[in-house]
Amino acid sequence: MSYAHWEIVPTRWKDNDVYGHVNNVVHYSFMDTVINNWLIGQGGLDIHGGGVIGLCVESHCNYHASVSYPEKLSVGLRVGHLGRSSVRYEVGLHREDASDLVAQGHFVHVFVDRETRRPVEITGELREALKRLMVS
Repeated sequence: MSYAHWEIVPTRWKDNDVYGHVNNVVHYSFMDTVINNWLIGQGGLDIHGGGVIGLCVESHCNYHASVSYPEKLSVGLRVGHLGRSSVRYEVGLHREDASDLVAQGHFVHVFVDRETRRPVEITGELREALKRLMVS
């Protein structure tokens, strides 16, 4: 699977669970971090004061291999579907050298008005940034 954006994410000591590997819930945090880094850095999303915010309405992850601190992950990001007010991201977590697939999943954001929580159209800089994540 090809991705439009790659980002290195380090594991942390606290990510390991009692079994000595990164706990499954942490994989979701890695995905959320890479997505939000893109939205803030490339899409101009103002998470603290902007009028529009993204709410996660669906997420899923399949696990393929174990990873442990202090490994780093190479996380691939792409957009699988861009709608009027929602976007489905597809994410692949690989070992740092991108050799082994550790996990893959998806996240769906619905963009809403911060105050009313009603869906709003994805426009402008944000839409353009999301389009750049689309892979044919």
